[in-house]
Amino acid sequence: MRLEQLRIRGMRCLTDVSMALDPAINVFVGANGAGKTSVLEAVFLLSHARSFRSGASEALQQRGAPQLSIFAELRHADDRIFRLGLGRAGARWDAKLDGDNVTMGQLVSDCAVVCFEPGSHALIAGAADERRRYLDWGVFHVEHDFLGSWRRYQRALKQRNSLLRSVTASTDELFAPWEAELAQTAHLIDHLRRSYLDLLRPKLEASIAGLLPELGAVELRYRRGWAEDRDLAQQLRDTRGRDLARGHTTLGAHRADWSIVFERAPLREHLSRGQEKLTALACLLAQAELYAECRGEWPVVCLDDLASELDQAHQAAVVAQLCAAKAQVLLTGTEVPQALQTLPSRVFHVEQGQLTRLL
Repeated sequence: MRLEQLRIRGMRCLTDVSMALDPAINVFVGANGAGKTSVLEAVFLLSHARSFRSGASEALQQRGAPQLSIFAELRHADDRIFRLGLGRAGARWDAKLDGDNVTMGQLVSDCAVVCFEPGSHALIAGAADERRRYLDWGVFHVEHDFLGSWRRYQRALKQRNSLLRSVTASTDELFAPWEAELAQTAHLIDHLRRSYLDLLRPKLEASIAGLLPELGAVELRYRRGWAEDRDLAQQLRDTRGRDLARGHTTLGAHRADWSIVFERAPLREHLSRGQEKLTALACLLAQAELYAECRGEWPVVCLDDLASELDQAHQAAVVAQLCAAKAQVLLTGTEVPQALQTLPSRVFHVEQGQLTRLL
């Protein structure tokens, strides 16, 4: 898939910018703080309904702007064209597809974007939340049953947590219906996650071997969030007293996690920051390749500040892989990276929230 047109209004320092994008490589250059990353952030929002930056979502909307809006024309590999719209005025997000109001789930199902940026090492070194988001985004795009199960699970979890904070005694009459729903949907989610990881594993092994061969063989480990040898409903009953004291549910699919273990770096702490970044990049590229295998087209690939995140050899390797896959790439930097200087690309200069095409 590729974005052909992109317009951003009222987002961070971008008051009103429009661009026609190249189907292959697009480079956004400029000084720090010029607004380059915000362009990639807008594209990421269309695919994830959240930013890859940390901080409150209210900061996305430009101060004084009446609203934030992102519009894109997206062409799929079969030449279908969709017009995507995402807007926000105050706290509410509105999504549009070909001019019609749609749910956020409908919008993001039609647009797939993966992004490697300075905070991506958190996928390896950060909290489990980041790894679950990575995993569930992939499952969502290849398993049609996932979204419905995930929504049912979140509803039951919210209800059980509400009970834990509002009652003083553990009674089956109150808790059992929600625990049964939690258990049923958690097992469905766990099955879909495991199936997805089985598909991802060989691609991840190959991707990591290409970027970090010095670390030896790699193993992907998954923990589902409750004991493997017992039913979740029974475990929830057994832990009600503890959960009442804590005010939240401590077992379930929302506690799942996965990790990567290297033969020559068995603990996460054995990895340098650079190795964490390369491992995270390998995960993103493997996920993009699996998406392409399942859906027949590569997602849009965003690379924020590539030159400062990777050395020249790794930059060249990544760019060569993406070019061979014919993926659309959006890349930022203070200047055009050396790995791209001999390749045809569309270059935009960004300065104080204004965008000018150079090449």
